[in-house]
Amino acid sequence: MRNILTALCVVMAGTAFAQQAADAIAPEAAGTGDFQSLSADVTAALKAKAAGKSVQADNWMVVAANPHAVKAGADVLAAGGTAADALVAVQTMLGLVEPQSSGLGGGAFLVWYDAASGALTTFDGRETAPLAATPRLFQDANGEPLKFFDAVVGGRSVGVPGTPALLAEVHARYGNQDWAQLLAPAMKLAEDGFPVSPRLAQLVADDAERLASSKITAAYFMPGGFPVAAGQTLVNLPYALTLKKLSAEGAGAFYAGDLAKTIVATVQGAEANPGVLSEVDLAIFRVKERPAVCASFRAHDVCGMGPPSSGAIALGQMLGMLDGYDLSAGPEDVNVRRLIGDASRLAFADRGRYVADSDFVPVPVAGMLDSDYLADRAKLLAGDDALPEVTPGVPEFDHALNWADDEAIELPSTSHISIVDAAGNVASMTTTIENGFGSRLMVGGFLLNNELTDFSFRSQKDGVPIANRVEPGKRPRSSMSPTIVMKDGAPVYVAGSPGGSRIIGYTAQAIIAMIDWGMEPQTAAALPHAVNRFGTYDLEAGTRVEGLADALGAIGYETNARALTSGLHLIAIDDRLRGGADPRREGIALGE
Repeated sequence: MRNILTALCVVMAGTAFAQQAADAIAPEAAGTGDFQSLSADVTAALKAKAAGKSVQADNWMVVAANPHAVKAGADVLAAGGTAADALVAVQTMLGLVEPQSSGLGGGAFLVWYDAASGALTTFDGRETAPLAATPRLFQDANGEPLKFFDAVVGGRSVGVPGTPALLAEVHARYGNQDWAQLLAPAMKLAEDGFPVSPRLAQLVADDAERLASSKITAAYFMPGGFPVAAGQTLVNLPYALTLKKLSAEGAGAFYAGDLAKTIVATVQGAEANPGVLSEVDLAIFRVKERPAVCASFRAHDVCGMGPPSSGAIALGQMLGMLDGYDLSAGPEDVNVRRLIGDASRLAFADRGRYVADSDFVPVPVAGMLDSDYLADRAKLLAGDDALPEVTPGVPEFDHALNWADDEAIELPSTSHISIVDAAGNVASMTTTIENGFGSRLMVGGFLLNNELTDFSFRSQKDGVPIANRVEPGKRPRSSMSPTIVMKDGAPVYVAGSPGGSRIIGYTAQAIIAMIDWGMEPQTAAALPHAVNRFGTYDLEAGTRVEGLADALGAIGYETNARALTSGLHLIAIDDRLRGGADPRREGIALGE
């Protein structure tokens, strides 16, 4: 089977890199049995992904992490709905069938291109810290940081969810379909039940001990004391009731009334690790519209989400530093990997010191993306060996830059949605509950986030404050990188991925693959990963890139072979729409 997929990729891509894409295809994605009963177009999309082929369309396209969710969004677009309408249907379905990654209990960032006006903007639905939170929220009595999962599991880690408010805001501004109608597909499937996917079953089994910390969560994911099995039908009546309430009363019903009271009671009543979330915290949450942050790369404008996300800044810094270097030798060339890896390390050094919620901390966004500053940083890449040491730069800024380096831990989970509608509107949304299964607390059929553990557990080092420390009402720094790439004022690529702080590297590689290496979206999504954030080069185990270990070691890198489970969902926009879904996960691209 692998030889067949390899041959198909070579014929399709016509590049020397297609073999690498075939190597990355996961066994679970190669089969179509789990979802082919949904419809003929879903079956065709699954087969195209398994063969390494991009899906093509003329009018609209949606790419997301589960065929049930993609089908829900596709039905909306086929009925004349906008990308904003489709986002509502896709996200509410993902919260049911991929609950470990995102949902109503989490937050999201959206980059939006409005075809009518030609304007690009972003919406911040990131969770906020409760008003009762202090900088010592994740420290013990001696001021030392808690262990990560001691902080995660329970109520202490739960921030105010932003996803319901974000969906409602964008739907009100850009949607044309009835709100209740968009929630109906997920509501019906929650009532009827859905077959547990192999991926969800495996993740539940792997996390069984932590899921057992909450009786409600354990009862849902481990009925009878055993983890749900692949193919088992899972019914979620509480989620159906939550959606019914939101259908009738709007998203405001999430932030006030009985549901809000239940959320607060669950967080504050969590055994052994209660949190400080209050009804006031929910009532005052607001989505924030922010200007897109853009950087230049190969005559394109790569645009995304600014603070509190570090995504667009770090991605822009990487690509800005690489803009003056020739990467055409491709992903198997050790010097290309050196350039990309050290550009990433330099960007992460700046990220760790300067980036946090800009409503609380002045962030030198313009200085960090200034062309002269990046040109100076790029000079550090001119050698032949790995940089022996990487430190933050000093970007131009009119505020103090005396910050200590961050120590936040950001583990991979999350989900990404890319949509282009028939009118040309574009949505790139990355959505999350942070760690897999979030806080492990369940309310109303959905999981609550553990987003507050994206803050630094330490508030200062040697008396110097850390920008990403916990503060009341503050939004934790993120690496989510929903991206729209523009050229001559029009969108040409839509990109994004889950994966913790490796999201930045995954997204950067996909953009380089499509622009510099001429790859189709599906080939770019399947390309093996090599990511370097802090000095050690992570190489995707079991792929051709693992063979670069000796060459990278010879120029000074430590290497580590490991699973690098991205979830890239890509769309290329030119005469036609071409979409690709990461073979490491269950998603597909659908279009018409």
